Amino acid sequence: MKTYQTQPNDSFASIAKKFNVKDENFLQTFHNLNCSESEVVYNELSSGTSILIPEDPQFLCENSESDLEEDYINDEAETQHDHEYQENDEKEIDNSTNEKSEEVKESENSSGEHDGKYFVIQKGMVQCNQGFKFPKLKVTSHQKHYWNDADGQADYLAVTEDDLQLNPPAQPFGQCKLKPSSGGYLPCTYAPAGKWTKTYDKVKVMGKCCVTELSELMCSTGGKITIFKHGQQSELGKRNIDNADSKEQQVYNPVVDFEEFKEEINGEDPFEVE
Repeated sequence: MKTYQTQPNDSFASIAKKFNVKDENFLQTFHNLNCSESEVVYNELSSGTSILIPEDPQFLCENSESDLEEDYINDEAETQHDHEYQENDEKEIDNSTNEKSEEVKESENSSGEHDGKYFVIQKGMVQCNQGFKFPKLKVTSHQKHYWNDADGQADYLAVTEDDLQLNPPAQPFGQCKLKPSSGGYLPCTYAPAGKWTKTYDKVKVMGKCCVTELSELMCSTGGKITIFKHGQQSELGKRNIDNADSKEQQVYNPVVDFEEFKEEINGEDPFEVE
């Protein structure tokens, strides 16, 4: 992660846009989760505040707005160029443009909004746009399917649309911004309104749709609950090490003798009982 010093008139929304973070709530939550208690930001930003910026792809937009704007300008320039030099072929250009737009629509529909997104597991974390804490999920709809865990550890249980319990169960988001009082915000009274929405209906566990990073859940108090961390993590295995190029790794890690490291990983376990 990186650090950014806020300037006058900065907001979480403007900083999120500047660094291509999904939205201001993700940015504020990430900062408050990783900073010290004295640096937690609850309300408006003041100039000179150090804000932690995520670099993990799961917090970033797939395409930055600057890229989209540049593509739009390029498209406009190409269109003008075509009209200047191909005025007699306007009908042909319109037909090809229509065919291309139809192909794009078909491609978008087939890919789906969940493509490239992670399924959420029990040790994943959620956030509420009206809360301050980040509880974990608790799977109660089944004890059957685990994402990327052959040992069947409970933390890797797949979260479905019916899994509404959180850990801790009492005041999971701490205080609620929708309940201000003279002594501060009142405690959270989490009360889910219905099931998880925006779930992935092509993969089901016991007939229930699976929750992904895009899924949302509404609280009857008025807050919107979204996925903060999906819970899955990549781990380096022996096969990855075997397939790695030793010379290339030596450039990245000059201090480590990668060939010796390979031998240690693939060697006999000194604690193995014969």
